[in-house]
Amino acid sequence: MAEPCIPAKMNRLCCRICSQVLRNPVTIPCGHNFCMQCIQDRLNHDQRNNCPCSCRECNHMFPTRPQLIKNTTLAYLVRDKERCDAGVKRKWQHSGASMNALKRPESCTETGTTGSALCWRHSSSLDVYCCTDEQITCALCASAEHRGHATGSVRGERRRKEEELKTIQTKSKQILQEQEKKWKNMGKTLEQIQEEVRKTQDYCESVLAGVIDSLQRHYLSVRELIGAQEEVAAAQVQISLQTLQVKMEEMRERSAELDHLAQTDSDIDFLERWASLRSLCEKDHLHPFHEVSEDPLLPFEVMKRAVEQLGRQLEEFCDKGFASISQTADSGEQQESGGETEEDDTQQRCEANTSQSHGLPEVNNAVIEQNAEPKTRAEFLQYACGLSLDPATAHEALAVSEGDKEVRLSPHKYMSPASRCPERFVHRRQLLCREGLQAERCYYEIEVKGGKAEIALAYKGIDRKSRTSLSAFGANAKSWSLDCSTHYSVSHRADSIQLTTSPSHHRIGVYLKFKEGTLSFYEVSDRMKFLYKVEAKFTEPLYPGFWLEEKCCIRICDLRWDGL
Repeated sequence: MAEPCIPAKMNRLCCRICSQVLRNPVTIPCGHNFCMQCIQDRLNHDQRNNCPCSCRECNHMFPTRPQLIKNTTLAYLVRDKERCDAGVKRKWQHSGASMNALKRPESCTETGTTGSALCWRHSSSLDVYCCTDEQITCALCASAEHRGHATGSVRGERRRKEEELKTIQTKSKQILQEQEKKWKNMGKTLEQIQEEVRKTQDYCESVLAGVIDSLQRHYLSVRELIGAQEEVAAAQVQISLQTLQVKMEEMRERSAELDHLAQTDSDIDFLERWASLRSLCEKDHLHPFHEVSEDPLLPFEVMKRAVEQLGRQLEEFCDKGFASISQTADSGEQQESGGETEEDDTQQRCEANTSQSHGLPEVNNAVIEQNAEPKTRAEFLQYACGLSLDPATAHEALAVSEGDKEVRLSPHKYMSPASRCPERFVHRRQLLCREGLQAERCYYEIEVKGGKAEIALAYKGIDRKSRTSLSAFGANAKSWSLDCSTHYSVSHRADSIQLTTSPSHHRIGVYLKFKEGTLSFYEVSDRMKFLYKVEAKFTEPLYPGFWLEEKCCIRICDLRWDGL
């Protein structure tokens, strides 16, 4: 079926500059259309002669060079008009030809009897390729519509494109081969991972089983030690029982002699026997029975406390150790997801194996930045240490409760002799913790409620018997104290520095850097409020200690579970 002709006057489709059919028609802001090359040449001429740019049809002046807008609709109309006119002309020239001769291909090319492509406009060979527009044209179309563009021969461009095609094919094959190689390597890596998982599980199980066996052996040795203590304590009590039994037999005999003497009728006999019986009775009264020199149950209490402390330390050590292992694993996953090369991954595995063989955790960014001072509470908590109060050091007026985490004034004093608790503070309401701090960094929090209190750190050798200030926290060279009252004050060697800050929260944070010799106090709420920093040279472990007023209560915060 022949294409329909679009009625249009030819003079409406001609350029007003060259009077030819529009080629690459463009529209300027005033609405008139020109060939792109014609209007560009005219505007360039005006600018070279310093003339204002104007329209060649309506003479409209433009203050600046107007923008050219490609008129696609008009270009299609020109093409269809020329195609229609050419079809009508061929129809009249070849009226006797068959209908197949009247058909035109829809594209701008046609194939002749020789099989060569021809331009439908000029019936010329399509042997020019415009690189700018990526179009195949004849020489006439190239000179008219592609002036100034990069052009070349169709065959030459075909050879150049074939070279590009070969390069792309080679590159694609190389990439495919690399991907196939990586796919095979990943399959092997997956098998290695599964095998390494089994080996790691078996290795970790054997290590932990060895630890459990070691604990079992130590437990058996502790049982043997408890059995030895039982024999010693039982022997002491048995000796006391035998001695007491002998004394009781002697006193029964003495009592019978006294009864018999009381029934004697002879005054002379009474007086002669009374002198000897009286001296014996006085000795019995002065030494009624033989006491055990020490509390036989004390060694068992000491043993239980020692094992309890060891259990807490082992639990904390295991928690921190396994947390470090988890962080190391997470860090390894993040590094693996970062797109590292196979060589970098292999090198990191080797470094990790080397560090594990020496019993060292893998270094991560947090460890590298450990020299930075913590600012937020979360950063302080990474140095948290576990503490517990030592009742053996507590003054007799103090009561320790809640798993050795809380202390307050007791309504009833402990009446145990001082020989049973030789480490007790005798004249001051003070006590120490069991743990001595000497790690590079330590942090803990104390909650104070109800009255005045002192939060201190002291050497283990602080005086505990003196009535003088030598046994008071902050009044000697062996202790440093933060006094919490209406105002804060810091004391050492009896020198006190009063701070301008008044207490506004119950919780106090203590941050110790043992090796650097600094001790900092903070008031803890939704933020860390700095109070004071002490600088000193610590020569031995520091034991946290407390003094409290009658209505005061002090609690050591469990930083693993306790929130603000």
